[in-house]
Amino acid sequence: MVGKISMGARREVVSVVAERYRSAKRAEKGRILDELCATTGWHRKHAVRALSAVAASRTGQLQPCEETPRTVDDTAQPASGRRRKYAGARDALIALWEASDRVCGKRLVAMIPALLPALERHGRLQPMSEERGLLLSVSAATIDRMLVDVKIAAAGGRRRRVGFYSAIRREVPIRTFNDWGDPPPGFCEIDMVAHGGTSVAGSFIQTLTMVDIATGWTECLPLVARDGSLVVEAMTRARSLFPWLIRGADFDNDSAFMNDMVVPWCREQKIEVTRSRAYKKNDQAFVEQKNGAVVRRLVGYGRFDGVETARVMARLYAAARLHVNFFQPSFKLKEKRREGAKVIKRYHAPATPYERALAHSKLSKAIKRRLRETYRSLDPVALLAEIRAAQDELGERIGKRGLAVAAAPLPADPFGFARSLGTTAKTTEVRATHRRPKRRYKKRIRMPSKLDPYLATIDSWLVTEPQITALAIVRRLSAIDPATFGDKQHSIVQRLLRSLRRKATETVIVAMAAQTSIAAAMRPGPVDGASCDGHSAPPTGPLMEQVLTPGRDQHLATPN
Repeated sequence: MVGKISMGARREVVSVVAERYRSAKRAEKGRILDELCATTGWHRKHAVRALSAVAASRTGQLQPCEETPRTVDDTAQPASGRRRKYAGARDALIALWEASDRVCGKRLVAMIPALLPALERHGRLQPMSEERGLLLSVSAATIDRMLVDVKIAAAGGRRRRVGFYSAIRREVPIRTFNDWGDPPPGFCEIDMVAHGGTSVAGSFIQTLTMVDIATGWTECLPLVARDGSLVVEAMTRARSLFPWLIRGADFDNDSAFMNDMVVPWCREQKIEVTRSRAYKKNDQAFVEQKNGAVVRRLVGYGRFDGVETARVMARLYAAARLHVNFFQPSFKLKEKRREGAKVIKRYHAPATPYERALAHSKLSKAIKRRLRETYRSLDPVALLAEIRAAQDELGERIGKRGLAVAAAPLPADPFGFARSLGTTAKTTEVRATHRRPKRRYKKRIRMPSKLDPYLATIDSWLVTEPQITALAIVRRLSAIDPATFGDKQHSIVQRLLRSLRRKATETVIVAMAAQTSIAAAMRPGPVDGASCDGHSAPPTGPLMEQVLTPGRDQHLATPN
């Protein structure tokens, strides 16, 4: 009732109750306030002030109420609002916020005791003694409340607004990986895989992946865009593809799921809705594993967009769902335990989702009979041929994004594909949707250059003028051969000059290293008395200043 009553209705209720409240005794006033708060949803003190304001408007003065905490005389006027305690310190608080590089209120509270004295020492801020006490005692909530308008203006007039889905997200309970236990078929983990390539800009296709926890049954559906209405349509389609009813849906915290379309639709369909913890991918370990083992393995990491590409992906997933669910076995975790730092995992024997469904005790015989009939009608080679044909068409669209495909794709040829099995496997063979192998670099033969006849001349110029520029060399060559050289050859001369200087630097470094090794071998060096037992004297001669002269070398080399 509280959420439905309007403001006008509240005013009418207060107008009716005010007269009875004014003439009632203390105990009766308490009951009236309880009823008014339950009806309007107001706080008790706000209800007292509203009743007092109505009484003042009728009598021309504020009547005292027994539950009003302050004493009001007969001539007092209605209160105009409480005094703002920190209003005088607002300017100083803004200065502190700017000096802190605009940190949040909780960080600024801890920063003020160190920041305020520093600003005072350098004459940046000189608050009064009263203002200084307020700044040192202000709370983080008060800071955020006082600076809300300043932060909006500092952001260019734009205020960050929390998405409307956050309220819905708080209503959805959390389910972790350890909370699943052993659910019956019908409880699914749902996630989306983005096909944006190396960029998330613009609109591109998303794959909605649904994985049954009990059996591992996987359904993939392409979405042209990331939208809640398309998620509802895809889940509606998936309900007809699953052999059994969908009983639960476990989403992540994506806004495409946590919105006012998907969650209410699931509840209308009697589907239990849960979500994982934020930034905890292991809570959805089942669907995350299928995102890589099924979706990425089928379509790769290229960028796909457009309705026509989505139709090709739907054709690919239609064949892949039968091949994956009926013929591809997968492992399922049986138990996991920790022994010290070692984690030991045990798995069930590998089985297909079809085999797990037949062995499950909570599926009806009619569902199992339909699954057996479907299994008998499937040809795995024909399904694989259809998958390869769709992958080839998607591979053609990766490099032609935004362009129309010239020729219509050829239908899958299962007989030709079957004949080619076992004979076309190559070490470098990859699927059309996967990354192409890097081609071996073909070494190019160096072509003759216009500078070859003048290399010796350029070397001589570099010897005499080490700091000469490429433009100066070009102009000198232009003076020698104006028909061949001009300012357009500046880039090739610059590359040649860089190469020649690099080689000269390497030669100098090698020569310096050789000279250093020779000098170190010939120099006798000082005697270090610290190396002798019982001595701690410094070396007897300088380390770097000994110069080898013929006479002195002989003297140093001859022992006393």
